[in-house]
Amino acid sequence: MDKQELRDAAHDAPRHKVLFVCLGNICRSPAAHGVLQAIVDAEGDSADWLIDSAGTGDYHTGDLPDQRMRIHARRRGYDLTHRARQVREADFDDFDLIVPMDASNERNLRRLAPTPEAEAKIVPMARWIGLASRYDHVPDPYYEGAQGFELVLDLLEDGCRRLYDELSAEKQRL
Repeated sequence: MDKQELRDAAHDAPRHKVLFVCLGNICRSPAAHGVLQAIVDAEGDSADWLIDSAGTGDYHTGDLPDQRMRIHARRRGYDLTHRARQVREADFDDFDLIVPMDASNERNLRRLAPTPEAEAKIVPMARWIGLASRYDHVPDPYYEGAQGFELVLDLLEDGCRRLYDELSAEKQRL
C-alpha cells in the first residue's frame, strides 16, 4: 500500500471498536451488541462503529443467543443473530474497548490480556449504567425468569445509550 492508500484505509476504518463480553456469549453480551448496534444504526453512525460480542467460556460456540433473550429483545425491536464465540487474544488488538458484564468476566479478561495496554481496554459495563444504582454489574438472566431478561435489557439500553453518547462526544472533540 502506498501512503495515500494507508490514509484512505485509516479514514474508512471504524473509529469506535467495542467488544461486549459475558460468560457464554448467549445472553448479556449479544444483547448489548444488539442494543448498541440499534442505537448506532438509528443515529446513522454505522460506518464509525465496529461492534461485536464474545464469551470467556466456549460452552456455546456457534450457537445463536438464548431463545428467551431473543424473544425479549425482539419485543423491543432488537434482532439478535450473532453466533456465540469465545474471546481470543487477537480481540485485544482488534478492539479499543472490551466491556465485561460482571466482575467474574472482568477477572477472566484481565488474565487473558497479553499486555498492560491491552488490559487498559477492559472497562466494565457498569461504568455506563446510571439507571439503577443497585446494580454494579449486569446480572446473568440465564437461570432467571422473564423479569431477569427484561432487567438485563433495561440496564443495557441505559448503559449502551450512555456509552454511545460518551464515545460520540469524544469523537466530536477531536
